[in-house]
Amino acid sequence: MPRVIPRAQHNLSRKQISRGALKVLYGLKDAGFRGCLVGGAVRDLLLGRRPKDFDIATDATPEEVRKLFRNCRLIGRRFRLAHVVFGPEIVEVATFRGTGDGEENGDRHVVDGRILRDNVWGSIEEDALRRDFRVNALYYDIADFSVLDYVGGIEDLEDRRLRLIGDPATRYHEDPVRMLRAARLAAKLGFTIDPAASAPFHDLGHLLEEAPSARLFDECQKMFLAGYSLSSFRMLEQCELLRHLFPVTVRALAHDASGVLRDLIERGLAGTDARIAEGRPVTPAFLFAVLLWGEVATLAAQLHADGVAQSLAWQRAAHRVMTEQGKRVAIPRRFGYAIEEIWALQPRFAERTRKRVFRLMAHPRFRAAYDFLLLRSGESDAVRESGEWWTQAQALSPEQLSESLAPKTAASPGDPPTTARRRRHRGGRRGKGSAAKPDPQA
Repeated sequence: MPRVIPRAQHNLSRKQISRGALKVLYGLKDAGFRGCLVGGAVRDLLLGRRPKDFDIATDATPEEVRKLFRNCRLIGRRFRLAHVVFGPEIVEVATFRGTGDGEENGDRHVVDGRILRDNVWGSIEEDALRRDFRVNALYYDIADFSVLDYVGGIEDLEDRRLRLIGDPATRYHEDPVRMLRAARLAAKLGFTIDPAASAPFHDLGHLLEEAPSARLFDECQKMFLAGYSLSSFRMLEQCELLRHLFPVTVRALAHDASGVLRDLIERGLAGTDARIAEGRPVTPAFLFAVLLWGEVATLAAQLHADGVAQSLAWQRAAHRVMTEQGKRVAIPRRFGYAIEEIWALQPRFAERTRKRVFRLMAHPRFRAAYDFLLLRSGESDAVRESGEWWTQAQALSPEQLSESLAPKTAASPGDPPTTARRRRHRGGRRGKGSAAKPDPQA
């Protein structure tokens, strides 16, 4: 029997639920089905937080949900779900999942303990047992506005602790990403992870390396682009899970005796959190550029020292690092190009002839690369001085900046000699500057 918390004894109100979610809840109820708000929305509302989205669980099948709502589409093969669309809002509706006990023809496929497909329907009691953490197995019943707790989630909210439902090792084998979810929720909510839930991380963390890399990219966005990226990074380190997601970063940090790289990463993550808190846009490109910088900078310097031209050294280093990282976390190419541009522009900040300065300031990635340069201020006095110079340069009008600069007369670092001679022969054309874009992560 569940623990029932009546409306008078909890703080969750219909006024806090989105209009789309209420329409779905009442639509299910009026059609004779059971509809409950479930999961993170209930958890966050009880904690006084604003949920990112509102998920609903019901005893109606996905096909029955689609018949009820014309603005509904069915998605997923691994988990069959219904999405009811209200303009920009998408309300996810899941059918109560069963345990599968005694099911011979149920749509469930398990390989080596990992659930690859699970579309076996059941009761709300079974659905509660199928969820990951106890705090995520709370239901708000629209029929009487009560909160239902089948597994002790209310107790965990009061204790500010994350406990898994069932045997932790078994649950992590079913879905290794649950380990990341534990770290993410602990960082987001400020909860501690129950020792029984965190104990298997050391021995089972390697299972994350077998998870789809595209799915891990989605999890990284949830961890690092939701306003608590710095606490998530520290929690991943504490849980020994960072090495399975970002081996390149862990390897670079192992050689960071001075702490300069760690300072760069933590300031970059803190800056991302601040932008989100201010309602400003963020992009995964800047985030990954920060996390992977240590390895790419070291490799590019080694290649350049071995005689490879500077621009080519950066290209090769970026390609190697991105290829290695892509085996764990799949970074879409549209972000990959931006990451490599941010890196490739860093050595160009040392070139201060008129043509190159104006050309760099007109580059679409200038602002992001400039912000990255400021993050690197702790690397050396030269980098810090460069950041100060470019800060002052942006405060000047194009005419003032042009007067303070000399025309191109010599080769810039990394330029082939033939290119430099060709430019001297032509005399060079003076570039026309343009203002830098105001948003570094746009």
